[in-house]
Amino acid sequence: MRRDSIFYQLFQQSPTLLFELLTNPPVNASEYRFDSVAVKEPKFEIDGVFLPPESDNPGVVYFCEVQFQRDERLYERVFAESYLYFYRNRVRFNDLQVVIIYPSRNIEQAEIHPYRSLLNADQVNRIYLDELGDIRQLPVWVALMVLTTLDEGEAPEEARYLLTRNQQEESHPSSRIIIEMVTTIMVYKFDQLSRIEVEEMLGITLRETRVYREIKEEGREEGERSLILRLLTRRVGELSPQARSQVESLPCEQLENLGEALLDFTCVADLDAWLEAIPFQSRERE
Repeated sequence: MRRDSIFYQLFQQSPTLLFELLTNPPVNASEYRFDSVAVKEPKFEIDGVFLPPESDNPGVVYFCEVQFQRDERLYERVFAESYLYFYRNRVRFNDLQVVIIYPSRNIEQAEIHPYRSLLNADQVNRIYLDELGDIRQLPVWVALMVLTTLDEGEAPEEARYLLTRNQQEESHPSSRIIIEMVTTIMVYKFDQLSRIEVEEMLGITLRETRVYREIKEEGREEGERSLILRLLTRRVGELSPQARSQVESLPCEQLENLGEALLDFTCVADLDAWLEAIPFQSRERE
């Protein structure tokens, strides 16, 4: 599971998320910009950097590292890269902070003695996601981070809870993004399932998801039919030739309606009843 890329997507959507994890966030946290930066000599790139606004000059730069696997040279690399970038851009910054996000303490590198002065000071922030508390009591963006750490037995229920919670706050401008992030996290976690299967597991209708919108926006009508036929088969079993033919002949509007209705189907009879209720003229393929 590529958790670092998921976290960076979260930071791009909500740059203030990092500061929700800190005890002493900057007063102008909402003005920070998440980015990646490069150092030319020696050449390397730092993916997780939070840059202060241009008006805050000099300002404090935050370096973030997401670490879900043990790396016994993590601190060597993080401190070397961060301080070198800070040195090369000293005119712009008057201080730096390092934030390292772990799923739990047992992932942290064993040998930390050489860095004791840094790790025990207020300049380095070590975040252990399993110690943040009940996922249902956390701010939704922080809860998304914790969702990445849950095992496959626990994750679906908590993911569905976050979607329900998000639905209750649907007027929020980021509600659509949260649906996408929950789905993406679960796709990475259940990599043996297709995205459609994950969406079905979460109880999300096709109309709510990126899969549906991409199909509609790109006009891939045949792709839409294929996806819905596949989902129907998983919901109610193998379709009869007659039922398959009827679905394949549905016009776009009715196909969209079927995409929503099928999530309530439990057997072939439900599909047959739905098809029977469609006015005859609507069954003609456009």
